[in-house]
Amino acid sequence: MPLGALLISDLAPALSLALPLGADVALPSGVEWQPWHPWFTGGMVLAMVAVLAKGRYGTDLVIMGVLTALLLAGVLDIRSAVQGFANTAVITVGLLYVVATGMRETGAMQMVAARLIGRPKNTLQAQARLAIPVAVMSAFVNNTPIVAMFLPVLQGIAKRCRLAASQLYMPLSFASILGGVCTLIGTSTNIVVADALSLAVDTGQVVVAEGEGAPRFRMFTLAWVGVPVMVCGLAYILLFGRRLLPNPEPDADTGPVTTDSKPPEGYHAALTISKGSPIAGKTVEDAGLRSLPGLFLSSVDRDDQSIVVGPNFVLSEGDVLIFVGALDSIVDLQSIRGLEPTGNAHDEPLYRPNLKLHEAVVSQRSELAGQTIKKARIRTRFGAAVIAVRRQGQELTGKIGDITLRAGDILLLEAPKGAAERFADSDNFYLVSEREGSAALRHERGWIALAILVGLVVSITAGWLSPMVAAMAAAGGMILTRCCTGPQARAGVDFQILVTIGAAFGIGAAMTNSGVAGSIATFFVDLAGPLGNHALLATVYLVTMAFTMTMTHNASAILMFPIAMSIATGADGGAGVNPMPFAVAIAIAASCEFSSPIGYQTNLMVMGPGNYRWLDYTRFGMPLNLLACVLCVTIAPIVWPF
Repeated sequence: MPLGALLISDLAPALSLALPLGADVALPSGVEWQPWHPWFTGGMVLAMVAVLAKGRYGTDLVIMGVLTALLLAGVLDIRSAVQGFANTAVITVGLLYVVATGMRETGAMQMVAARLIGRPKNTLQAQARLAIPVAVMSAFVNNTPIVAMFLPVLQGIAKRCRLAASQLYMPLSFASILGGVCTLIGTSTNIVVADALSLAVDTGQVVVAEGEGAPRFRMFTLAWVGVPVMVCGLAYILLFGRRLLPNPEPDADTGPVTTDSKPPEGYHAALTISKGSPIAGKTVEDAGLRSLPGLFLSSVDRDDQSIVVGPNFVLSEGDVLIFVGALDSIVDLQSIRGLEPTGNAHDEPLYRPNLKLHEAVVSQRSELAGQTIKKARIRTRFGAAVIAVRRQGQELTGKIGDITLRAGDILLLEAPKGAAERFADSDNFYLVSEREGSAALRHERGWIALAILVGLVVSITAGWLSPMVAAMAAAGGMILTRCCTGPQARAGVDFQILVTIGAAFGIGAAMTNSGVAGSIATFFVDLAGPLGNHALLATVYLVTMAFTMTMTHNASAILMFPIAMSIATGADGGAGVNPMPFAVAIAIAASCEFSSPIGYQTNLMVMGPGNYRWLDYTRFGMPLNLLACVLCVTIAPIVWPF
């Protein structure tokens, strides 16, 4: 059983010692306390942790089920149960997803990352060039899209530099987590804890002494602890990553592919270097077009010549690059700025980010069969540009416009959304499918997206706008400036996380109302109190970390918050100390969980590509867990004395 579930089961005796104290807690109107409420609430929380530890059901479904049970049992009134869904933290997190979508759809993050990573020569250099920029970016942009963006980048780095992919993927995830704990908007957990702390102050749960400012999270409040954790964490990754991470020998075919290699079977694609392209004037090597994962640069068509190129060949505007490779790799080419489909000069160009990629099979009755792609004029007749062609079991060569189509050929087409239905109704195609995502990124708006992000950070830091209002303005700016469309913005929001956060707020209220939070707080004070306030803070940190091993980081933070506040404020026999170090410890501990793949969603994202086992996370991540704990417990009381 995971550590978190074992620790929670050990807390069961505490419930039996102090649960009757729940009768003394202040309850919302409409809720009548019953002697069995603490037992029921404690049992539901234990059951929730046990179910989440097994990982068979979605976190949002489990937490919503527990919330429903507490509501039906009368532990919560309707207002308390749903208050989390109207919480400013939930709204802010949802809006920040839209901001991240705008950054992704414009390629702004890729634009920055490509310049920073470059072409590393060894594993240490690759880890350093990867981890440092990822950590910095994650301080201001949600780490999930950052990790998703870097996954294909790392595939290419591993192949080009003959590095083991397992040496890169886990550092990618860990660096994104470390960067996220440095600012208020670095991760949704920070926003959730900040809002819970503000609510505790506003409702009088946290009493502010006369002459003292209310404990609240500002934009860089967490940086006092987060930056040392990030710096020491990155140093740990660079010092021990090569020793503790799996390091299998790279496959023989992961090295650079020379122009003398046999092209892989797959799609035959042609893309033109557009006017003003940033890769014009660069060599094939410097442009990053050599040894792309799953792709082979077969030749370059310049004027009437077809040239087999080497790594030092200098590219020019108007060159047509001929690639052969897998479909997903061909699709990835669409995100490279300055490459566009090859088409007839007199055809009016369409705005590519509004287009979709479609796969279509030429039918037996098609008028296109027997015609070359150029003479078939597919762009004029069907409003689609041919990106690539595949003929099963046969290698295609030469210019793509000169390929004579046959029945059964598979075309990769760039066309407006909804074209799949129109193509399917035609006798020319069958088995038409539309791929998710735009055909190309909105590169020309990359600097606009970066400017909006800077405005978001500055407005929150200067205190001009509250985090929710600033996020709302930034999200609206992304849509109004067309950094992303409305449908893309909606698709970019992770509603599962929002539901989890909203429902967890209700469960946290139930733990407070029923007396469970106070009872557990009393147990911890009795256990660790004699050892001093630092021991209490370390206990809160470790329990939060254990919660995170079995559920989402947001849920663990929300469930631990009322317990920590009961310890800090002196309620129910608590210690009666400054609550700020405890709030900071919860925020750091709920995010900095590196020892399991389910502790953070980015850990799970890299598990498959890195070919990791559970013990790989424990071996490399557990020391980092403890390092973060020691730093937080040491630094937080210095900045915010007990």
